Amino acid sequence: MGVPNAALELLEHNLRDHPDKTAYLCSGRPHTYRELGEGARRLALQLRERGLSPGDRVLVSIPDCFAFPVVFLGCLLSGAVAVVVNPELEREALAQVVNDADARLRISLEGSAASWPACSLEEIVCDEVGPLERTGPVLEFCDAFQPADGDFAYALYTSGSTGVPKGVPHRHRSLVLPCDLVGKAVLGLTGKDVLFSTSKCSFAYGLINSLALPLRLGATAILYPGKPDPAAVLEIIRRHRPSVLFSVPTFFAQILRSWPEVRQQLPMRFCCSAGEALPAALFQEWQRLTGLEILDGIGSTEMAYHFISNAPGHAVAGSAGRLVPGYRARLVDELGQDSAPGQEGQLLVDGPTRTPGSWRPPDAAADAAPPPALLATGDVFVERDGFYYHRGRSDDMIKSAGCWVSPTTVEEVLLGHPAVAECAVVATRVGVFSGVGAFVVLGPGEIETPELVGALRRHCRERLPDHMCPARIRFVAGLPRTSTGKVQRFKLRERCAP
Repeated sequence: MGVPNAALELLEHNLRDHPDKTAYLCSGRPHTYRELGEGARRLALQLRERGLSPGDRVLVSIPDCFAFPVVFLGCLLSGAVAVVVNPELEREALAQVVNDADARLRISLEGSAASWPACSLEEIVCDEVGPLERTGPVLEFCDAFQPADGDFAYALYTSGSTGVPKGVPHRHRSLVLPCDLVGKAVLGLTGKDVLFSTSKCSFAYGLINSLALPLRLGATAILYPGKPDPAAVLEIIRRHRPSVLFSVPTFFAQILRSWPEVRQQLPMRFCCSAGEALPAALFQEWQRLTGLEILDGIGSTEMAYHFISNAPGHAVAGSAGRLVPGYRARLVDELGQDSAPGQEGQLLVDGPTRTPGSWRPPDAAADAAPPPALLATGDVFVERDGFYYHRGRSDDMIKSAGCWVSPTTVEEVLLGHPAVAECAVVATRVGVFSGVGAFVVLGPGEIETPELVGALRRHCRERLPDHMCPARIRFVAGLPRTSTGKVQRFKLRERCAP
C-alpha cells in the first residue's frame, strides 16, 4: 500500500502557495522555497543517473547550512534512504557508521574528505548551498519515488551516550507526523514563525526543528553551520529575530551565565528544551530574566521526536509536560507491573512515529519474537496530575543505604545553591558501600574551599533524606557531554571507580 513521500508533502504546498518566500536564512543569506525545490529535484535526478535504486543508502554528512535540506529532500525524492551522519564525528566513530550503514554513496562538504576513513564509496561534494554541480535537468515531481508503507525514508545515529553510535531508521511518516502532533497541536506553531534550533540536523531533535517543522508549516528557519556559543546565538537572535528558540538545558544555562543580572528583551514568544531534564531552577531563572517560558519535552531518536511536552501558557517547572495526543505510555516497576500512582517507574511508550527497530533482515530467532508493544525508553519518571517528571535514566539510578536514589532529585537540590552553576550526580564508593557522589561546576567568582563543601552538604541535608545526600563532592571545570548536550555519566562513574 502506498504512502505519501515526505519530501513531496514538505515541498509541494510551499511551491504552490509561496515559492518566493524565504525558507531558510543561513550565513546572512536568504534561500527561497523555489531554490530549495529546484536544488532537491536536481540532486534527486543526479542520484538516479548514478544508478541508485530506491532503498539504497546515502550517507549525508553536511553541517547545518542550506545544502542539508537540499540533499536530504533530494534523497527522499529519488527513493534513496538519507543516512544522516554528524559531520563532527571522530574518525573511529565515523568508520563504525560507514561499516554499519552499508551505503552506496556519500554526500559531504568540500574539504571534509580528510576526516573520512578509507572506503570505496562514491562521493558528491557540496558547498554551503548544495552540490557543486548545479546545472542540468531536475526530477519532475510526478516521477518522484512512491513509497510503500514499510519503506525507509531516513536514518539517524544516536549520539552515543555510552560511546557507541547506533543506527535508527524511520519511515516517511515519522518526518511529517511530529509537525502535526507536536508542532501544530501542542506548540501552536504557524507559517508566520521564524524557528531557530541550536541542536543540529544530524540529531532527531534538530532534524524536526530545522527541516520538518518549517517546511510543513510554510515557515522560515535559521541555519547556523558553526558550533553555537552564547555570543554567536545571541547575535543571530538580535539580527534575525526568531519567534521560537529550540535548545538544550546546558545552552540555556550558558546564556544565563553570560548575562548581567538585568531583565533581557528577546524577540521569541517562547523557547523549547529537550535532550535532558530541564531543572526547575533554570526554568524559573530564565522566566525571571526574560519573561519567557522554556517548554521542556522528552523524545528519542527511536520515536523521531517528542512524545511528552509542555504547551505554551501551561508549562510546569521541573516537568517534561503531558503525553502528546496520539502516543501512549506506561510507568512500570522492576517486575513490569504498573507503578502505583505518584511512584517512580520506567517509562514505556508507543506511537505512530516509532522506529521499526532495525534496517537489517531479521534472523529466524528475531523474526519469531514480535517487537514489544511498548518501547522501553530507559528513563525513570513519576507522573502527577497528568504531568511527567524525569527522575533519571534507569541505569543511572543509585543504590544508597538500601534505597534507590534518583540523580535528578539530588541535582535539583544542588542547583538551588547560589554557588552551583552545573552539577551531575552518580554512584560512588564510600569504603565498601555505594553512595551518592556529586560533580559540581561552580558559578563565576566562586572558589573551591572546604567551607563551600560543608555549605553544600548542609544545603542538601536540610532538603533531602540522609541516604540521598552526597557522600562525596568534587569540583570540576566542566561536565563531559555528548554533542547533543547530554551528560556522559558513564565517564563520571569511571572517575569514581576505586
